Amino acid sequence: MTETATPAPHPSHGTPTTPRVTVRGEAHLEADPEIARIAVTLTARNTDRRTTLDDLNRRNTATLDLIKGYGDTIEKLETGTLTIRPELARHGRGERIRAYHGSIQLIATLNDFTVLGEIVARLADQELTRIDGPWWALRPTSPHHAAARRQAVQEALQRAREYAEALGTHIDALLELSDTGTLGGATFATATYGGGVLRSARAENAPETAPVDLEPVRQNVDAQVEAAFTLIPPNLG
Repeated sequence: MTETATPAPHPSHGTPTTPRVTVRGEAHLEADPEIARIAVTLTARNTDRRTTLDDLNRRNTATLDLIKGYGDTIEKLETGTLTIRPELARHGRGERIRAYHGSIQLIATLNDFTVLGEIVARLADQELTRIDGPWWALRPTSPHHAAARRQAVQEALQRAREYAEALGTHIDALLELSDTGTLGGATFATATYGGGVLRSARAENAPETAPVDLEPVRQNVDAQVEAAFTLIPPNLG
C-alpha cells in the first residue's frame, strides 16, 4: 500500500520556519480642491410648443456664450438632459394641453476659483435659470491620491517592522500587498442660486450682481492597504 505524502503548507499561510505577519496601513490626508462643478438648469414655459423650444434655445445659446467667455477657466462644459413636456389642464374632458415646459441642464467644471463667484452670480442673474453647486473635488489623476497610497504602504511596512522587533527578529520578504480602499472625491458643500422667476424691466437695468463669496472646501483623501510579510524565525526560547 502506497502512502500518500501530505502536501507542504503554502508559504503564504505561514509555518514555524517561515512565520507570516499581516498588517494594515492607512493614510488620511487633506488637500485643497482642484476643480469645482456647477449645474445650470435653464427653463422655459409657454402655451405654444414652438415658442417654448425657441425660448429655451435662446437661453441655452446665451448661457453657453457666457460660460465659454471665461476661456481656459472652464475645464469642461457638458450638456445634460433636454426635456420638453406638456402640462395638461386640470379640469375639462380630453387631453387639453395648458402649456409646455422645457428645461436643459449644463454642467461646467472650473479650475480657477477666483472667477467662480462671478460666474455663479452672472448665471443666477439670468431669467429662469437655476444654479446648483459648487461641488468641490480633486481630479482622478491628482498627485494627492498617490501620496496617500504611498503613506499607507509606508505605515504598513512600519507596523510589520514593529511587530517583528517585538519578537526580536526582522521581516524577510513581502508576500502580498492589496489595496483595500482609496477614498476621496467630491465634497458636497452646495447651494442653489436663482429662483427661476422672470426679472422685471427694472431689474434688467439694475447694476450687475456682485460676485457670490464662495470658499473652497478642503478634500479628504483616504487610502488603505493590507500587506503580508514573512519573518525570519524568532528565537522564542
